[in-house]
Amino acid sequence: MTIDWRSKGFWSPDESRSPEQVAADRPSIFGGGFTWPLLVVRRSAVEANIATMAAFCSRHGLDFAPHAKTTMAPVLLKAQLGAGAWGMTVASPNQALVLRRLGIERVLIANEVLDPTALRWLAAETTAGWEVYIQVDSVAGVAAAGAAGGLVRVLVELGHADGRTGVRSLDELEAVARAAAVSPGVELAGLTGYEGQLHDQHEVDAFLDSLVEGFERLAKAGLLPERPIVSAGGSAWFDRVADRLGGLGARAQVILRSGASVTHDDGFYRERTPFVRVPDEGPLTAALEIWAQVLSAPEPGMAIVGMGKRDAPFDEGLPVPLGVRSPAGVGRAADGLHVSKLNDHHTYLVTEGADIEPGDLIRFGISHPCTAFDKWRDIPMVDEERRVVDVLHTYF
Repeated sequence: MTIDWRSKGFWSPDESRSPEQVAADRPSIFGGGFTWPLLVVRRSAVEANIATMAAFCSRHGLDFAPHAKTTMAPVLLKAQLGAGAWGMTVASPNQALVLRRLGIERVLIANEVLDPTALRWLAAETTAGWEVYIQVDSVAGVAAAGAAGGLVRVLVELGHADGRTGVRSLDELEAVARAAAVSPGVELAGLTGYEGQLHDQHEVDAFLDSLVEGFERLAKAGLLPERPIVSAGGSAWFDRVADRLGGLGARAQVILRSGASVTHDDGFYRERTPFVRVPDEGPLTAALEIWAQVLSAPEPGMAIVGMGKRDAPFDEGLPVPLGVRSPAGVGRAADGLHVSKLNDHHTYLVTEGADIEPGDLIRFGISHPCTAFDKWRDIPMVDEERRVVDVLHTYF
């Protein structure tokens, strides 16, 4: 891994450095070695979030396999494992391949896999000793896994109406489980579900209760192993997962998969984190910020900032102005500022009478970390003085 002219946000037109060399110098992001926009990760917030989620899972008897697709950054994945995570979750065989090459021993693919090429590789790696699981929600999916020519471990998936994958009834759940239980080359390891697309606590609890009912049904039918996996949990309802699935802990391995918690945010998850409902269990702290420069103030009440859709997530809310830094290095609050829209490389900043000048730096929080990391190849990790202490490399 090399920091050079290919690394967005780093200003290295004529030299190449390793992340270790950058971190050893502890450069300030304002010292001339960086340009704008620049995404940074605050180390103290990440460390606190990892510790918070590890403690939450420990208190509730849950294993943790955080979703790696949020960051795909080895430094952060290994920090989560170092804090006691059982394994990692991914969304695709390509992401599983990355984690295999990074040496991560246990991986849940929280998705169906029907590609014969990927399944043959997964079967071979499983046979060679890697612990990896896929989801199945159809007899066709079971048949594809069974044709892979080795061993494939599967979790039968329960879904819900208008959701993504997953069978829509317990009858279908049992039918797919029975197919997996008798298919050569397929090992039925448990069941799984995802509640993150549901709208309120009543819907979430009802769905999780159905997952428990499915567990009881498959257990009574003799289809599950001695200690099956039961997995669920996005980043918005993991308190309900602990409440509704926690009772299975004596008979099953309950695995939580929340991914966005590692960095949290200043938008979507700030409003939806379970720690709003159960504050004594938290909190999480926003760890991501983007620094971008005001390029123009072409009319009263509006400024144009050099940051856009190529740099910041916008699918679950627009960036949130948090602070202003003048060219002289003087900081102040972002009172009266909000973002109205983003183009590819420009942000429309409504100033509402605030004194914003070209050349000012705006510190933005983001909304939805899962679509932030994929826009950046190399990301400085900084201390509270915004000095670089490490560099994250992402694999998207």
